[in-house]
Amino acid sequence: MAKKDKKNADHERESIGEGVSKKFKQSPALYIGSVAILILVVVTFVGGDLLSGGGFGGNRGDLTFGYYDKVPISWVPGNMFSQYVDRVVQYYRSQGLDANDFRFESQVWRQAYDATVVHTAILRIMNKSKYVVPGRTVDRNVAKLPHFQDNGRFSQALYRQMSDSQRSSLWKQTQDDMKKMAFYNDTFGTLITSSESDFIAEMASTTRSFDVVSFKVDDYPLSEYISFARENAKLFNSIHLSVISINSEKEAQRILASIKDGTMLFEDAARAQSQDMYADRGGDMGSRSFHELEQDIPGEADREAVFSLEKGALSGIISNGSQWSFYRIEEEKAEADFDDEAVMEKVRTYVGSFRRGLMEDWAFNQAKTFIEEAKQTDFAAAARARLLDKQSFGPLPINYGGVDLFTTLESFTIPGLTSQDLGSIARNEDFWKTAYSAEINTPSDPLVQGNNVLVFLPTAEEKADESSVENISSMYSSYWVNGNTEQSLNTYFLNSDKMEDNFWDVYFRVFNP
Repeated sequence: MAKKDKKNADHERESIGEGVSKKFKQSPALYIGSVAILILVVVTFVGGDLLSGGGFGGNRGDLTFGYYDKVPISWVPGNMFSQYVDRVVQYYRSQGLDANDFRFESQVWRQAYDATVVHTAILRIMNKSKYVVPGRTVDRNVAKLPHFQDNGRFSQALYRQMSDSQRSSLWKQTQDDMKKMAFYNDTFGTLITSSESDFIAEMASTTRSFDVVSFKVDDYPLSEYISFARENAKLFNSIHLSVISINSEKEAQRILASIKDGTMLFEDAARAQSQDMYADRGGDMGSRSFHELEQDIPGEADREAVFSLEKGALSGIISNGSQWSFYRIEEEKAEADFDDEAVMEKVRTYVGSFRRGLMEDWAFNQAKTFIEEAKQTDFAAAARARLLDKQSFGPLPINYGGVDLFTTLESFTIPGLTSQDLGSIARNEDFWKTAYSAEINTPSDPLVQGNNVLVFLPTAEEKADESSVENISSMYSSYWVNGNTEQSLNTYFLNSDKMEDNFWDVYFRVFNP
């Protein structure tokens, strides 16, 4: 075939990006999965010009992109890596995409590289296991290759036309492919019991539609913060301190004695000998709340002793577990003023960080009160009375964990809940128990999920048609388990300790110098 001129090649590189981007955005998981299945599972000796060397040839120098178990993953015309490049290119072309666009070239090479790593890893396993394909079996499969077929029959003439080196390479490659097939057959050949498939299908046999309202934990009202603050006022009292911290208790005692007898000034000792972040400031820590000093002064009795000192007083030596410190009181204890917004901000931060359970309890109790109100009137009216946004979703089968064989919770858009929220809910066993145990048109029990307490109302329940259930059972046993097993294997190989991945360094050196 005549070589393309540079102008035409450059022209081809200008179209793939938009097409790939469009298809990828429409269905990224399906698109990536299709490519992975194509380049990792298709048997090499079925069709294609296996010795052509691909469309990305040329003298590019050493194209070793990495190593698996010390075996180089290199691109050489005609080798496995180059064939995977060709195969990925052919796949994208079959999707109506121009496979030479420089904007997508890196992804073509990366996918081919990953496939070559998996190919290499599988062969290493099979070779180390001493698995051998009988030579006669390889011969029979070589004879079936399209290279040697004439009117559907093996042609000695075509066989002889190929050079000895090409035949040897093809024979070795066929042998390797048969080893890979043996590996995949053993891996994917585990029988899926009919009861297991039927159980998965049964999950999709009944669907429910729901209304839902959400009580936000972060809506914890100011009145509750103030109530907590007044009951725990000591936590927010403040004091202005300076500190000297030393790694030796004996040395800390010596420095403290020198300051007390006037031999040394506190600020000078802090700058010269303190071993903490406040040394350059003469030891000045600034104003700290009682609870903010918990790490510096772990013992509550020690903190209370420091807070009881008058301005200018020195504390005794206090250990925080790694250092010995003593403190000078710059301004004595100030009672917390809860009319001060800065103090209340500290209260909100403290409750949100250390007493968040109080906020969840409040939201949970709000939800319980709402449920009683909804039972007295109805769900929608109770939501309106509380100015809550009632959302609807469904129909949804029981799909714990988001099995992609049938409808998932994440496939719905529920305002107020992010995709991350929905993913977490789908993996929460309590959600499925709560939402599917409630009677139709009866509010569920409250469900705490992240920053929300949710109440669900099942509004309808339907049975899926029998053919759909049977199709899910079939897909589970014939495709889904194998697909997930393959994905796990690929991830395992590509992240193995045996892997030395230099792909991007080499790619940019060669293609974008």
